[in-house]
Amino acid sequence: MKKNKNLTSLDQFIEKKVGPIGSKKRDRFDSEYEAFKLGVLLQQVRQERGLTQEQVADLAGTNKSYISKLEKDLKDVRFSTLQRIITEGLGGHLEISISF
Repeated sequence: MKKNKNLTSLDQFIEKKVGPIGSKKRDRFDSEYEAFKLGVLLQQVRQERGLTQEQVADLAGTNKSYISKLEKDLKDVRFSTLQRIITEGLGGHLEISISF
C-alpha cells in the first residue's frame, strides 16, 4: 500500500496548530480537551440511561441548567458536585487517576 506524504497524524496536526507538549498553549488546550471529554461522557451516560438533564439534576440535587452547562463544557465543576451527579444522578461510580 502506498503512503500519502501529504497526510499528517492527529498528533502532528495538534502540535502544528497548538504547539508542542509542554508549551503553555498546549497545556491549556489539553486541559480544555479533558473538560470537554468529561461533558461528553456525562451526556453519553445520561442518554444511555434514558434520563433527561432535569431528571439527573433532580436526583443529584442540582438544576437542569447546571447539567446542561457541564455537558456543553461551559462550567467548572466542584469535585463533590461531580461525584454526586455521577453517583446519585447517573447511578455510577467515579474513579480518579493521576498520571505524569
